[in-house]
Amino acid sequence: MATAPRPRKRAASLASPAHTTTAPNGSAGPEPLDTRVLEGLVGYNARRAYLVISATFAERMAVYGMKPVDFSVLSLLEHNPGATSRQLCATLDILPPNFVNIVADMDRRGLIERRPHPHDRRALGLHLTPAGHQLVAQAEEAVIQLEQDASARLTERERDTLIRLLQKIYL
Repeated sequence: MATAPRPRKRAASLASPAHTTTAPNGSAGPEPLDTRVLEGLVGYNARRAYLVISATFAERMAVYGMKPVDFSVLSLLEHNPGATSRQLCATLDILPPNFVNIVADMDRRGLIERRPHPHDRRALGLHLTPAGHQLVAQAEEAVIQLEQDASARLTERERDTLIRLLQKIYL
């Protein structure tokens, strides 16, 4: 079930006369605010985009019982079997005490199992169970589709550029 992208809201120009919008029930809505300063901020725009994507993510991932962090961990384990908790925490910028609960929940759900690490006797590698593999395969398909839906207004090149630019901030 694909959802259409939300229409982009534009602030009224300061040069134009103030006006009210009409709500679907016929009542006057609030006047649009001047958001030019906010729209010039990377953080504001990243947050607004995140809100749209995360709402869609929550809706579509509810059927899988997954939050974004769950999806990230399971996807990393799908593509990096045997990764350690330490590696996952470093990659996802999660504090180890918080990660303990995430792993415990996935273990309880039968999605992961711990096995001795082949090179470090002190560490345990995390592996997906067959149920974990099945769940992450379905979830990755759903997330890829929601990302395509959310970025439908962008060309493939613009989308790639956006990802690369965002990564320059945090990598």
